[in-house]
Amino acid sequence: MRTYLSSISALAIATAGTFATPAAAQDAPAPDAPAATPTDAAQVPVEREDTGLGEIIVTAQRRSENLQDVPVSVGTINEDQLTAINAAGADVRALAGRVPSLNIESSFGRTFPRFYIRGLGNTDFDLNASQPVSVVYQDVVLENPILKGFPAFDLDRIEVLRGPQGTLFGRNTPAGIVKFDTTRPGRGDNYARISYGTYSTINAEGATGGNLSDQVSARVSGIWQHRNDWVDNLDDPGKHDLEGYDDYALRAQVQFKPTEELKILLVGQFRHLNGSARLFRANAIEQGTNNLVGVTGGEFKRDQVRTDGLNFQKLRTQNVAGTIEYDFGAATLYSVTSYWHGKVESRGDIDGGFGCCGLPGSGPGFIPFPAQSQDNVPSLDQFTQEIRIASNNKGGFGYQAGVFYFDENLDIESFDFSNPTDTSPAAIVNQKQDSKALGIFGSVNYATDSGLTLQAGARWNHDKKTLDAERLFDIRPLFVGGGPVPETTTRVKDSQLTWDVSALQEVSPDVNVYARVAKGYRAPAIQGRILFDRQVSTANSERTMSYEAGIKTVLFDRKLRFNFDAYFFKTKDLQLSAVGGGTNANLLLNADAVKGHGLEAEFEARPVTGLTFTGGVSLNIAKIRDSGLVVETCGAPCTVLDPVAVPAAPFQPSIVYIDGNQLPQAPKWTINFTAGYEHPVGPGSIYFYTDWYHRSKIQFFLYRSVEFSDDSLLEGGVRIGYKWDKFDVAGFVRNITNDESAVSGIDFNNLTAMVNEPRIWGVEFGVKF
Repeated sequence: MRTYLSSISALAIATAGTFATPAAAQDAPAPDAPAATPTDAAQVPVEREDTGLGEIIVTAQRRSENLQDVPVSVGTINEDQLTAINAAGADVRALAGRVPSLNIESSFGRTFPRFYIRGLGNTDFDLNASQPVSVVYQDVVLENPILKGFPAFDLDRIEVLRGPQGTLFGRNTPAGIVKFDTTRPGRGDNYARISYGTYSTINAEGATGGNLSDQVSARVSGIWQHRNDWVDNLDDPGKHDLEGYDDYALRAQVQFKPTEELKILLVGQFRHLNGSARLFRANAIEQGTNNLVGVTGGEFKRDQVRTDGLNFQKLRTQNVAGTIEYDFGAATLYSVTSYWHGKVESRGDIDGGFGCCGLPGSGPGFIPFPAQSQDNVPSLDQFTQEIRIASNNKGGFGYQAGVFYFDENLDIESFDFSNPTDTSPAAIVNQKQDSKALGIFGSVNYATDSGLTLQAGARWNHDKKTLDAERLFDIRPLFVGGGPVPETTTRVKDSQLTWDVSALQEVSPDVNVYARVAKGYRAPAIQGRILFDRQVSTANSERTMSYEAGIKTVLFDRKLRFNFDAYFFKTKDLQLSAVGGGTNANLLLNADAVKGHGLEAEFEARPVTGLTFTGGVSLNIAKIRDSGLVVETCGAPCTVLDPVAVPAAPFQPSIVYIDGNQLPQAPKWTINFTAGYEHPVGPGSIYFYTDWYHRSKIQFFLYRSVEFSDDSLLEGGVRIGYKWDKFDVAGFVRNITNDESAVSGIDFNNLTAMVNEPRIWGVEFGVKF
């Protein structure tokens, strides 16, 4: 048996937005439209037939293709969905469930999203956490979690690639990729849009640009999202103390085309966020159940807490990048260079309550000890360089090959405080991490005259990581394992070959079937958060074999698009994070394996003029397979459901086996649905749009418990508006049923919960120009 202890201002006017953002996974014209270049993919104007569906152009294989011709399970988030989501000032977490098998959550709020695909993800909250889902923003991988929350605005498309994507995208993609592609200069509408809603929620975004000459084009876009503080801290005078934010981002792009063959794109981006850190709610879960309860007992009220700790969050990220394309005729050479810099400060009241230790006035419920911490990234620097060559032919034999280099330097500061409002920490941990990676990759494909397309690719990956960690000082005399910890240096490295093989057969012009086998890989990881441990932990590389088959169809005279796939995967040496537990540890470990299987189905229908439906469903089973793997359970009084390996003892919770458990944050079922209708009225048209997302039960931790779980979540939105000429005005509501669901928890102190976003009502005005 193995044991692991888990212990509306000028900016609003300047960047206000329209009803319809440039499309995020567009319908392209006609089945026979010419293929777009890789840079111009999905930029083809929408020229839909009244009652027929156009093609959706994606770049899931680093080239522009019809979604139906790609032998990969790909979901897309369309224009209407993104418009509806952004109206209420939401961040990227609101994309969860909008395509089958995708979940996104965070214990840091807007700054640190954690992505899960087909159940595979990582609940680790540390600022160097490795994730098996990669985020690719404008052809650049964003490795660190504080970069992955960059706002989604002025986009051509959002694609979710499910299953290992290691050949063409590489680094840490065994679960899949969430891919954001921006609207390029000289393309897309100029637009402005601004919305105002509950809690003074504002979403203002816009973009402008065009051709400055025959050789130069430019585009500038931005977004500002704001919400007032709206949660009352009952132990502070006044009202409206927490959960507000100002979050804005800008992007400037200039494209040069000095010759027909050469194209150069320069990009600059930045994001600034000031607001509250994630709000933790002490004893918000009723013991013996997973019901939410209020701070004074009884009905849960999302706008009330009792907390005595400091709370703030500040994030700054900047990016400069350059892409060069040179068309040699038979092939195009690409160079993508990018540099990201970031920093963050985030402090929260981890115990989520007021006072402690059963003292008079403390609460809500029993809080055994105060817990306040702060995590900073004083400096993050990420540099990436890719050089790739790709053939330009549209049929027969095609190829891609390239080299990728990644270099990241990351500094982390973690502070623990003895008292809620202390500004001098009782303990400090510093981590300095240096990560480097090299990838050499190639892919070939061949399309036969019989409608069969074969594809194969491979990538050699070399990763190495060095982490220096030390606890500088520690004045917590009663803390077990306290005291300074001398600096230690930990190194991990590995080299792995990943690959994929696929085949797609055209059964008829409207029906394709495909199969794919792929090997994925996640580099070894280091966890140096030793605030409550004395030992740095590591995890070996994990390796995933995935098998997938599916069918892609366009039926009923192009009125219905229906795609379906089924998959099986096995991940060996799965990297897990044992978070929390009675000792509040954060330890890496490897499970022998996790086995997963499931299915995904998506449809889009346009049965009559003006009426459109979309929907998706996924079944994901992802279970740990390791008969000897055990973890420490909650320090809070939770009801554990797993077999006991070591019974609880004084000041020591029980240790349990987790073999057979579904992975945390992995719902078995997700369902999404949208419906839209537009009808001419007067000089314009009135429209209605609704979107819904449901997920089934999730567990928050590696062990199963009654309390640290949520039975289901159902969130829906409605939008009703009128558009004419270039203008649009609409009313909307998000989370229309005001669903109240726990989405995560903290288990070492009390029954702490984090909950979903509130209902937001609002209005929006937009214009295209």
